[in-house]
Amino acid sequence: MTTITTHEAKTHLSRYLAEVEKGQEFIIARGKSAVAMLVPMKAMPQKPRPKVGEHIGPIVEIPASAFAPLTAEELKEWGL
Repeated sequence: MTTITTHEAKTHLSRYLAEVEKGQEFIIARGKSAVAMLVPMKAMPQKPRPKVGEHIGPIVEIPASAFAPLTAEELKEWGL
């Protein structure tokens, strides 16, 4: 593992990222103190995207009573 300074990391970030993609790992140091590691990321598993209109969760059933007209008393409560 190679140690680089913060200045080197800022100046040559693209070069270091290319090396990281090949598997190289770097320690980034401020002065003589190591503060971070630049390492390759593990591949993230890709979940397939749902198709348009495809259900991705439980199906919600709406009862017919939800569409029933409001009673006169309920209309009064709503100020209608």
